[in-house]
Amino acid sequence: MKGKWWQGSLFYLLILVAIMALAFSFLPISKGPEEVDFYTFIAQAKQGQIDTIEQQGSRLIGLRGDEKIIRASFVGSTKELMDTMKEAGIALGQSGIKFAVKTGGFDWGGIMISFIPLLLFGALLFWLFRSARGANTQAFNFAKSRARLAAGDKPTITFDDVAGVDEAKGELQEVVEFLKSPEKFLALGARIPRGILLVGPPGCGKTLIAKATAGQAGVPFYSISGSEFVEMFVGVGASRVRDLFDQAKRNSPCIVFVDEIDAVGRHRGAGLGGGHDEREQTLNQILVEMDGFDSSVNVIVLAATNRPDILDPALLRPGRFDRHVVIDQPDINGRKAILEVHAKGKPLAKKVSLEVIAKQTPGFSGADLANLINEAAILAARHDRKDIRTSELEDSIDRVIAGPEKKGRVITQKEKELIAYHETGHALASKMLPNADPVHKISIVARGMMGGWTRFLPTEDRHLWTRPQFEDMLVVTLAGRAGEEIAFGEITTGAQNDLEKATGLARKMVTEYGMSTKLGPRTFGRREELIFLGREIHEQRDYSEKIAEEIDKEVHGLIQRAYDTAKEILTENKERLKLIAERLIDKETIEEAEFEALVKKPMPSPELQAAPAS
Repeated sequence: MKGKWWQGSLFYLLILVAIMALAFSFLPISKGPEEVDFYTFIAQAKQGQIDTIEQQGSRLIGLRGDEKIIRASFVGSTKELMDTMKEAGIALGQSGIKFAVKTGGFDWGGIMISFIPLLLFGALLFWLFRSARGANTQAFNFAKSRARLAAGDKPTITFDDVAGVDEAKGELQEVVEFLKSPEKFLALGARIPRGILLVGPPGCGKTLIAKATAGQAGVPFYSISGSEFVEMFVGVGASRVRDLFDQAKRNSPCIVFVDEIDAVGRHRGAGLGGGHDEREQTLNQILVEMDGFDSSVNVIVLAATNRPDILDPALLRPGRFDRHVVIDQPDINGRKAILEVHAKGKPLAKKVSLEVIAKQTPGFSGADLANLINEAAILAARHDRKDIRTSELEDSIDRVIAGPEKKGRVITQKEKELIAYHETGHALASKMLPNADPVHKISIVARGMMGGWTRFLPTEDRHLWTRPQFEDMLVVTLAGRAGEEIAFGEITTGAQNDLEKATGLARKMVTEYGMSTKLGPRTFGRREELIFLGREIHEQRDYSEKIAEEIDKEVHGLIQRAYDTAKEILTENKERLKLIAERLIDKETIEEAEFEALVKKPMPSPELQAAPAS
């Protein structure tokens, strides 16, 4: 900021001084000697108006005392001048006018007045030229690539730092071997893929494994985001693409990584303003550059996206991004390996089992697991501990899923009882159903937007679901509302999210999974989306109004049967529901072991409860 202020001040100071110097050059500062011709000069000398004559080269100056009065020009030697004056009757020397010859002298005052404006104007022009050149340099820099270069001789991340994606590492190991020893592949006539597309949901490690590939191969790594290619100026994106690939070719072998390539690689012709826009020009240049690679240039392009369905087909054809490496959510073994990587250097308590933590985190991405370990370390520091216990790890799981606890949230006793019976309904129904997941923890301590929550612990990672599993899931989801109704004879707004989930699941069972016995094994509705927006905005109905009514009936039937089942289960176990809910109101949180003990606790039979006292 100070540099800019100083430069601006100097610029305006130069303008001010130049104007002043220009003004002084036109306005005489003091009265100088009068310029006359040679004959007038001789006449005034003859008349005695001057008493000294000085000769300075071709200039004659007449002085009266110390004041310069007149000046004239004379071309000739000093002897010729003296002869001319004698012929005119002018006496020189002691008896007449003094005569002096000065050599090598300069009129510094005149020179300064004459040349200062020129110097100042020259400085001003130089300043303007320099500023213009800087502006031009910045303008040309728009076309330069914004790629960040990581030196290949100093790898900071290798495959040892990446866990849970063994299949992806196996695919990319070929790239590493090609960059290290390409002759092995060339001898067999093999051509390594020029582009590899890393596909997967956010947070699964696409960027990390790209960096690890470059670090493992020990080659330069250019990384840039797809959005950095596009500016408001037309043609900048294509120019940056050219510059990026020129840099890569000069530093081959190397890896170019384009993150979020869907920012510029969307299907052409999908723009809202027509088919010819800046993104398409950038994409066209990427296609040309990838197709124009010299086979001897070892440049491999990695790109990452979580929306491969919206990419242009020309970008995915063989010769460009023809190999797709899927980096999906890690399974239980992958989650354990990721937790071990992020737990390095952190003091874990001896009883901590990362395998148990991995079982409790289905659906967590690598970024979620890294955040989990970090949150646990923060909680341990908050509790002034020297190590991280299982309690901090489990609490951090809850924080990642639902948010921080809100122990200071003020609720009435009636609301507390409602929440307790709601959560107990979920847990007890899950325990009584064969296809439901075991209960791990029940809590009525508010977290985030939830007044209470029940966390289940899946016994295994599921990739395929059956209809009985979905039906039991619907029962567990609606059991919270059933618990409220059984305990208090009324319903509340607390089950709004449960109803939304149950309705969505039931509709998917009917319209997407073909699990309706009445409508048969078919799907209903076709989703349409604008690729430019990248979001589903409309579902085209490919069925009649009569079928729509049948779909509604089937969805309603699934939900109603699940709700009736939940009420039946909780009614049969009403005393156990009351027991667990009262314990939950008292302790606010019940762990798995205590919940199992309460479920197994013998309860008096209804006949004994109804028998009169003897």
